[in-house]
Amino acid sequence: MDRRQRARLVFAAFFTVAGALHFVVPGSYLAIMPPALPQPLLLVYLSGVAEIMGGIGLLVPATRRAACLWLIVVLIAVFPANIQMLANGRARGVTWWAETLLWLRLPFQFMLIWWLWKLRRVRAPAAPPAHPVSS
Repeated sequence: MDRRQRARLVFAAFFTVAGALHFVVPGSYLAIMPPALPQPLLLVYLSGVAEIMGGIGLLVPATRRAACLWLIVVLIAVFPANIQMLANGRARGVTWWAETLLWLRLPFQFMLIWWLWKLRRVRAPAAPPAHPVSS
């Protein structure tokens, strides 16, 4: 298994489990939903479904490229929740190291996007070695 295959498996597991958690512990996700958004519970469930679909899509060669792009859109869509998580933490007066971790989540989202962008490319199969022509 090459590095790209391992990365796809890690991302597939990560997004599938993260999406499932939206249904297992929806309250955790409701707590970071920006208050301006309507129907927060519905949005929690929809984002969970979106992550599960993207995670599974990474495992299917025919949908792999689309799944990467889909998950990039999902990460952009949920970015306000990461900002809300930071705002909530600051309002609660979390410790400096906890706040630092919340700040680090923000650029981490962009790293995830970059990794997915790199994984979206479909590699052409390696050409077979050339054989000399016999005369």
